Amino acid sequence: MKLNYHHLYYFWKVARTGHLTKAAESLHISQSALSGQIRKLEESLGHDLFIREGRRLKLSEAGRMAFSYAEEIFRQGEELSALFANGAQPNREILRIGAVATLSRNFQEGFLQPLLNREDLELSLQSSHIDELLRRLSAHRLDLILSNQAVQGDEQNPWRSRLIAKQPVSIIGPPGVTFTGDFVGMLRGQSLIVPGQNNNIRQAFDQLCEYHLLRPSIAAEVDDMAMMRLLTRDTGHFAILPPVVVRDELKSGALADYGALPGVFEEFYAISIRRQFETPALRELLAQPADSFLNWPAGDHSD
Repeated sequence: MKLNYHHLYYFWKVARTGHLTKAAESLHISQSALSGQIRKLEESLGHDLFIREGRRLKLSEAGRMAFSYAEEIFRQGEELSALFANGAQPNREILRIGAVATLSRNFQEGFLQPLLNREDLELSLQSSHIDELLRRLSAHRLDLILSNQAVQGDEQNPWRSRLIAKQPVSIIGPPGVTFTGDFVGMLRGQSLIVPGQNNNIRQAFDQLCEYHLLRPSIAAEVDDMAMMRLLTRDTGHFAILPPVVVRDELKSGALADYGALPGVFEEFYAISIRRQFETPALRELLAQPADSFLNWPAGDHSD
């Protein structure tokens, strides 16, 4: 069988958008003509490449494999054009990372730090809700997702969640406050800034309070860790936070860590598609010990 690269290119464009209509508009051909080209490619390969879900097209297992090859083929074609057009360096590895929008920026920066000064690497960082990031991962528009929750894969979505770090969650607040007793005494009577109801930290914290018959006073429920950091720093309230979120403030003395809460942790996951080969940059990131990025020294960054 001789592969028709013209058909493959059309497939690649459709797979990147997930919509036949949008791809046809960008290619300046009719939708029926584009559909016919895709059908010819499927016939030549002997596999259906798409699963139709309403108006959207989702890659089948064979489609995901074909897309990974097409992505490499046409990326190298773009590099070749760039090389002759303006002397751009070829063979730059491209790594596309997605992060859940509420994830700590300090954690993200520490995790990605080994790659930030690589001249042979093009790093794409995208932030969104976990459902949208998983759609991009399944369409091979992302190589990895950073999240504080695991996801369960299946035959159609072979997602793999790898636990890459776990750290205790602490009582964080203004410095110089003296407490007597354990964490129960610290929390009693305090106005607290806490994560939102759907956050795993909040659920573990609520269970801890229930066990110890605590009824904490909630000053604010905040989904976004960056906003939690600002409120904790500027309001004088205590907060239930992973220390990595306020690493700079703890280092400068603007905030203090009053101790870890027993049994309350934040977990960090790297979510990927099961594949036979990982890129060198991805292998480097995933091989890091957790301490190297949880304790990575930071300057004046905003979380």
